[in-house]
Amino acid sequence: MGFFDKMFKSDSNENKPEKISVPWIQLTQIETLEEIADDSSNQPIAILKHSTSCGISRMVLRQFEQNYNLEPDSIKLYFLDLLSYRDISNKIATRFNVPHESPQLIVIKDGKAIYNASHSEIDVEKLKTV
Repeated sequence: MGFFDKMFKSDSNENKPEKISVPWIQLTQIETLEEIADDSSNQPIAILKHSTSCGISRMVLRQFEQNYNLEPDSIKLYFLDLLSYRDISNKIATRFNVPHESPQLIVIKDGKAIYNASHSEIDVEKLKTV
């Protein structure tokens, strides 16, 4: 650390917790939805549907990633680029019986959607209770 860093660095920066990287799995194959349903018997699975052209969706994604603090292996996280994979989004709605929204977070457990939220209701803290 240089002289100016020591002089001008605030104590609050030293006490910030280390940011944890979100372990996203890209959802790009429609067949993966059946794997998700099957795997959800072993651990909860979340799917985040994100529209890459929407400012609100980008803000929600950024906030989710900044607040991410879950224990490793507590939940499996899939990321769906809604514009590139609209067919998968449509299949999610019918397969798990949830209306389409964007951005949207859906939690799957034992093959069923047990939670879904959209826009400002998407919150990492909610995932700790599933």
